[in-house]
Amino acid sequence: MIRPAAPAADRPAAADRPADLVLHSAHVHTVDDSRPRAEAIAVRDGRIAWVGDGDDWRALTGPDTEVVDARGRLVLPGFVDSHNHVRLGSDADCVQLAGARTLEEIGARIAERLRCHPDADWIEGEAFDYSAIPGGRMPTAADLDRFTGDRPAFVLSYDVHTAWLNTAALRRLGIDRDTGQTAYGTVRKDPATGEPTGFLTDFAVRGLSRDGHRALRAAGVPWADPDRQYRRLAGSLDMAARYGITTVVEPQNSLDDLPLFERAMAEGRLRSRLVAGLFHPRGTTAEDLAAFAEAARRHRSDRFRVGPLKLYIDDVVEPHTAALLEPYAGHHSHRGETFYPPEEFAEVLAGLDAAGFQAFVHATGDRGIRTVLDAVEHARTVNGPRDARHQIVHVECLDPADVPRFAELGVVACMQPRHCSPDIAGPGRDWAEAVGEHRWTKAWPMRSLHRAGAVLALSSDWNVAEMDPLVGLYTAVTRRGLDGGEPWMPGETLDLATALRGYTLGSAHAVHLERELGSLAPGKLADLVLLSDDLFAVEPKAYLDARVELGVLGGEVVHRAD
Repeated sequence: MIRPAAPAADRPAAADRPADLVLHSAHVHTVDDSRPRAEAIAVRDGRIAWVGDGDDWRALTGPDTEVVDARGRLVLPGFVDSHNHVRLGSDADCVQLAGARTLEEIGARIAERLRCHPDADWIEGEAFDYSAIPGGRMPTAADLDRFTGDRPAFVLSYDVHTAWLNTAALRRLGIDRDTGQTAYGTVRKDPATGEPTGFLTDFAVRGLSRDGHRALRAAGVPWADPDRQYRRLAGSLDMAARYGITTVVEPQNSLDDLPLFERAMAEGRLRSRLVAGLFHPRGTTAEDLAAFAEAARRHRSDRFRVGPLKLYIDDVVEPHTAALLEPYAGHHSHRGETFYPPEEFAEVLAGLDAAGFQAFVHATGDRGIRTVLDAVEHARTVNGPRDARHQIVHVECLDPADVPRFAELGVVACMQPRHCSPDIAGPGRDWAEAVGEHRWTKAWPMRSLHRAGAVLALSSDWNVAEMDPLVGLYTAVTRRGLDGGEPWMPGETLDLATALRGYTLGSAHAVHLERELGSLAPGKLADLVLLSDDLFAVEPKAYLDARVELGVLGGEVVHRAD
């Protein structure tokens, strides 16, 4: 369990025992408003013992103290990634389709996989980009058939919200013209023939659920096998430690998934703190909620805790399944749908709020976001205000009228800066074209939310985007692609200090852990990173070349760069 915080001290006093670790000659960016900057930091018994300047740190050292000369480099609180799908991860057994810009390139990568694994029963792929499909349409089974033949193929989009099957997979899974819904997705049909196209929407809502995973495993899809899941989790956790992410929020899990985290902890693979959210699909019962509450009581250590509930109000913009206030560009009436009628969702959220649960609600479209804000307002009216810190996750297309409501209602904006990069969502990409240029000013309004007083919790959304927080910081500060180029909607950039707060103290606040994590102050848990460069002294492009030299979790060094 978390130990009580030690009393703060500005200067090191005589101590019974010396510090375990000291970093000096550093630029310590504390994210602590009472002392924003320091030159040295000392750690004892897993907590920060002292933060200060000059040579005062020497009074805290002894023969066993590890002393690190930072040589002017930047020391930060450990990164808190407020939305990171470490359990979903990236799968080495899948064809990697990130960066494939055409169907032909997708086919070439599949062909290479088949050449190397000629006996594979399934072809599995991940991270296909909607923009690779010609004509702005969604993919079909026929598109895959010419590359895969009679071998079943299961391919996930880069955002993991849709699945793409070939004809053999449709047969293997028993999907035909009479199938509307499966446990793992909504079957899209050809309007002319009524036959399934091979494109499944709502995969993140259904396919990542307990029932969805069980159905995929029963059908023999290797991707859903528990051992494959654990390999993905272990690889992602190693990556998190390497990137200085000392706290991971894994937002969407079922009770079936918790043993994976327990195994990782037992095997020493959990080198970050982890907060696991539990998935609350529509139709969740009172018995389910009781089981969720029991899991939260059972897992409340400082290393692994369970508690928040993940809900969806809409889907994603690219396949036109997010809920917009006005029709999609080029459509007369289609605005997308919400998964709940607004009145029902308001009652669901009010019930969760009354029971003491914190809600993480996926919302990307402006109508979806407004529906959630209205529901939070209803909950506060019914239950009275409380420090719930309900989150709206993604906040991709936000109407200006709703910007001040985040601070007014105490709603956290959990956002992923990399998603708004022009090489992912900007002009010429499916996101920007779907909403239309007249709505581009609504895209990821991070600066507007910050100025309005909202708490920003910034994150990666791995494996939808790169896990590295330095990539997210670069995009938040520039709104440029990784190769530079023109910024997209630069009026919504953040300054570096604000972006760093979003990746540290803001994200700790978002899960009620700001008293223990997120800043470097005496008495707090000693989670910190030493970077190879001082980000405040270089151009933003150089963030992409920086790395974490040292990662410390509770005073223990969990990562050292080679």
